[in-house]
Amino acid sequence: MAPTSDPTAQPTPSPRPSGSPRERLQDARLYLCTDARRDRRGGLDLLDLVRAALRGGVDIVQLRDRSLDVVEELELLAALRDLTDEHGALLAVNDRADVALAAGAAVLHTGQRDLPVPVARDLVGEKALLGRSTGGGAQAAAADADPDVDYFCVGPVRSTPTKPGRAAVGLDAVRQVAAGQPTTPWFAIGGVDLQNVRQVVEAGARRVVVVRAVTEAPDPEAAARGLRTALTRALADDAGRTSAGAGQA
Repeated sequence: MAPTSDPTAQPTPSPRPSGSPRERLQDARLYLCTDARRDRRGGLDLLDLVRAALRGGVDIVQLRDRSLDVVEELELLAALRDLTDEHGALLAVNDRADVALAAGAAVLHTGQRDLPVPVARDLVGEKALLGRSTGGGAQAAAADADPDVDYFCVGPVRSTPTKPGRAAVGLDAVRQVAAGQPTTPWFAIGGVDLQNVRQVVEAGARRVVVVRAVTEAPDPEAAARGLRTALTRALADDAGRTSAGAGQA
């Protein structure tokens, strides 16, 4: 699919840093979760979607689809790994340490009701990155304090159909986590889109996970690029405000 976005209006994202997965994680800002898109009709298939999102500036791609059997998941992950490697991005597997290991994925992401962190770490080894879902508060603090956790997510910021039954934690949870000044990279997740990404940054997040804002966009490349640009600008503005405040103190 040829890109339809105007490069003069939305600058091409900066080249992704090289280095180890942990080094690249430090600079990651935009994380995409997607299902396998098997029930879509007349739209982009999974690989076209991810290819477009990567061109738009996505740093991490997670395949999250519990309807897949292991053979299907491994086949898709092999193709996704080729794409993410080509673009210098990271590939994440949801929940399954065995699948992450078999696929050679850089990242395993687990939730609060999945494998305990020490077990997941033993299974995937020291080289893999380990992510953890949290609702903020004590869960975020525990993830930040755990040396086996490489990053954690805080959310859902807003209620979302991708997390049925999960109450939104709101921007207050993001503010609370940010106030604790975590040393572990963390992402805000849940209903983040172009309309609210600046609010999420102003609440203290420096990284975001998106789903529908890209997967349901008519032009996923333009959607990812727009989010990346808005995120970069919001971070720059926030840094400017912080610097100005420090100068007046």
